[in-house]
Amino acid sequence: MTNSVQAVAAVLLQARRDHQAADAAGLETLLQSPEDAYAVQEQVGRSADWFSTGVPLHWKSGGPSRSAALTHAGLPPRNVFSSPADARGCPFHHRLIEAEVALRLARDVSPDDAAKLSHEDAATLVDGMTVSIEIVDSRWQQFPETSALLKLADQQSHGALVLGEWRPFAARDWSRQTCVVQIGQGAPASFRGSLSLGDPAWGLPIWLRHVTRQGASVPRGTIVTTGTWCGMLRAQQGDKVKVVFEGVGEAEVQL
Repeated sequence: MTNSVQAVAAVLLQARRDHQAADAAGLETLLQSPEDAYAVQEQVGRSADWFSTGVPLHWKSGGPSRSAALTHAGLPPRNVFSSPADARGCPFHHRLIEAEVALRLARDVSPDDAAKLSHEDAATLVDGMTVSIEIVDSRWQQFPETSALLKLADQQSHGALVLGEWRPFAARDWSRQTCVVQIGQGAPASFRGSLSLGDPAWGLPIWLRHVTRQGASVPRGTIVTTGTWCGMLRAQQGDKVKVVFEGVGEAEVQL
């Protein structure tokens, strides 16, 4: 582990302990690659004792398009909630809402399995899907202008994850999928076929090769949320957020 990785991890850990956003000035050039940022993620997770079971059981993964590099982050289990959730006790600096579909692995996936996996057969590894709400947050004072690598190092700006009721995964026409997001007393926002990757399962091979890159298998039951259908919508403390995906389910959280 490099001194730069240790330095960024130490700042993020202190920010989490103090519930105070940290100043990113002077840190912007310390991380030179996504692998540096992932090393920070892993160091923070080890130091905070989030992943004592080994491979994290909850993940976020996604990207702006199929041609872009996807990014991934293991999520602290203490900030994963079942819907209807009450997140009023979470010390958020920001409350940005992403409406997503989460998938659950039906079996263990080894590094060999992940290496051979194609986009076409990735869905065969999934036994469940649910509506998820990701609350995007940051430990950096300069967010959202912080550099992409510092955001990635900060668990890709993760705050909390809310999971709805699970249902069996089935193939569907995701281009016709509708999503409605209600935040507080605001007008509902509607979206249709708006996932950047097109299909929530498309990114599974890339995510699984990332998770297994150091030789560990990904256990059955691991959950990954697969990218936003609504961009990032701003919410305020005290808002109730409800997300409905027609035919998939719903989730809600009180902020």
